[in-house]
Amino acid sequence: MAKTKGSKKKAAKSKKARARELAEGGEPPVHMLDRLYATIESRRGADPSTSYTAKLMARGRDKLAQKLGEEATEAVIEAIKGDKEKLIAESADLLYHLLALWATLRIEPADVWDELARREGVSGLAEKAARDGA
Repeated sequence: MAKTKGSKKKAAKSKKARARELAEGGEPPVHMLDRLYATIESRRGADPSTSYTAKLMARGRDKLAQKLGEEATEAVIEAIKGDKEKLIAESADLLYHLLALWATLRIEPADVWDELARREGVSGLAEKAARDGA
């Protein structure tokens, strides 16, 4: 079923309302990235011939980090080209591969969310100076 102009507007409005709610501190019960991480974790040790995630994780940290770099480069290219749809797709790939790398290194998304929360409301320059010991 094709989306109508009205349904596209409604979906965009819904996304904006959801983003505003999150910006105001309304956290979702389970974040989509947490669900994706759980799915990635569930594929650990699966048959690499039937699971892309298992195949990726079996290749090891270094290859996965390299793949993450490739996905980041592809996202940068689409951003420079100004292709919004392709940038969205590449961003999804980038997030997936980042989560797969976290899983390989046993980094939980909550660890990153905690770090982001710690930095929230702190000037970027002040936060960087604190990290660098300056």
